[in-house]
Amino acid sequence: MFEKQTSMKAVTRSLGLVFGDIGTSPIYTLTVVFMILGRNEENILGVVSLVVWTLVALVTVQYAWIAMNLSRRGEGGTIVLREILASTLKSRRAVIFVSILSFIGISLLMGDGVITPAISILSAVEGAVLIPGFEHLSKTVIVLISMTIAIVLFAFQSKGTEKVAGAFGPIMILWFASLSFSGIFSIADSPGVLKALFPYYGIKYLIDNGLKGFIVLGEIILCATGGEALYADMGHLGSRPIRQAWGGVFIALVLNYLGQAAFLMRHPETKNILFEMTIHYARPLYVPFLLLSIAATIIASQAMISGMFSIVYQGINTRVMPMFKVDYTSQERRSQIYIGSVNWFLLFAVLFIMLEFQESSRLAAAYGLAVTGTMTLTGVMMIMIFSLKKQPWFVALAALVTCIDISYLGANFYKIPHGGYWSLIIASIPLVTIVLYTQGQKRLYRMMDFMPLEDFLIKFNRVYETSEKIKGTVLFLIKDVKEIPFYITQTMFYHGIIYEDNIFVSVIKRDDPYGVIGFFKEDLARGLRVFEIQMGYMEVIDVEEILREAGIDERVVFYGLEDIATRNLIWKSFAVIKRLTPTFIQFYKFPPKKLHGVLTKVGM
Repeated sequence: MFEKQTSMKAVTRSLGLVFGDIGTSPIYTLTVVFMILGRNEENILGVVSLVVWTLVALVTVQYAWIAMNLSRRGEGGTIVLREILASTLKSRRAVIFVSILSFIGISLLMGDGVITPAISILSAVEGAVLIPGFEHLSKTVIVLISMTIAIVLFAFQSKGTEKVAGAFGPIMILWFASLSFSGIFSIADSPGVLKALFPYYGIKYLIDNGLKGFIVLGEIILCATGGEALYADMGHLGSRPIRQAWGGVFIALVLNYLGQAAFLMRHPETKNILFEMTIHYARPLYVPFLLLSIAATIIASQAMISGMFSIVYQGINTRVMPMFKVDYTSQERRSQIYIGSVNWFLLFAVLFIMLEFQESSRLAAAYGLAVTGTMTLTGVMMIMIFSLKKQPWFVALAALVTCIDISYLGANFYKIPHGGYWSLIIASIPLVTIVLYTQGQKRLYRMMDFMPLEDFLIKFNRVYETSEKIKGTVLFLIKDVKEIPFYITQTMFYHGIIYEDNIFVSVIKRDDPYGVIGFFKEDLARGLRVFEIQMGYMEVIDVEEILREAGIDERVVFYGLEDIATRNLIWKSFAVIKRLTPTFIQFYKFPPKKLHGVLTKVGM
């Protein structure tokens, strides 16, 4: 369906939802680069040539071309690559290795999700100092305005973005048109800058400058931040509209970067290149352009926040993240979700980063590690997939872009002592949560007292035939019918609660992203049935509706709760996560009035 949807409406929508981050990079990229470089023609041509070819190699080739060919029913992203590999690899160690890579990738993306709104909003608000009368706007005031915008943006999330999302695309069209025209005017005054389109100048710059040139790559990568969104968001929009939109965005970005380079050649004293170039060519339109740039950065931030919600939801459904409370902000589109705990964590982190760095140029020192780390991990996973598929040409191409990713990642290591460590600290929070939760769940499962199905059926048949039964239907939630959890045997055999109709209900996650089906399996015994719900890992399901469609009208739903007893600090932390996050029952919205939790004490 998505592949046929190549109308202007689909392309416009992708501009608003996918390209905000990479589209606002011209606000700060060259400004940051030339804070540490001499502003001679050789440097300017070399840097802008590297910028153009970074967009070609890492965004066009790696994401728009190679990565977007790897999908599950049109869905993309780090978790999709993990699912593709996990279903193909036979070695358990290899699956564990791929899982670790994907966990790191998810965490780095979340680290990126904090820095993107901070640097985008700060850099746009800083442009206000060029307005006559605002020249002496203090750093503190700029930070406070930026923080206010961030607070309003995050506070608005619980209301849903459906009503305003329709305006995102047209605003971004206007933004990219503004970038293009300002770039064209500047290029027309210095057409010699077009030489930078040849990679020769970029390569020459790297050779001539050695280690210094290599370190500058850590700032040049800022031009490609948000490139991973092309792949991560393809499930919402389809690959074709995103690729078509990227063609226009790429041209707009290249024109603007070339225009900024041309302007810098003529005005080497320039500090804030994009905004000063705009004032030079369109002074009467500068305030509208500044407001437009702030709107574009808000849209970029909104896309990143929505992306974080989607990533966390994928993580919940694939059992790598705790079951955070999820709210649905749209009755028409179930994919529009709001996760309060994630939203407020991101806001707190964004405000902290703004206060800590206070200037976009200083914040750039922390930006890039997460982006290049994610790109490198994506490249490694693509190489593995194409190797398993025996596609040597794609293996070679993926290896080439991965080598480029590694170069940029290496260049970003120098940022660690200059603020880059905050990127790693932020990313470590979701990473520790994922590792603690997945390992804790495995250990908890091993510690629980399960009864083999064969032994259970012998006992159930005897009790069912000899005991007085309660009229009606009861549901028991179960992960795997081959192993019966203690809460079920406790309820039936210790407490003597046997209904006429007992149904084991299990919710099974499938390897593909979409599709929901509920069906009865073969009866286990007289009075004991099994109902299975299979769902794609991107699906948002209504269990109660599925039960009604299957003709199930239960009187009560029993489910297990674990009371974890441990002296181990690590498992105590896991127990806290379990207590603070919703249960399986709350997450999938089983009928609340019929729920009955059965507590089991588990030693870890």
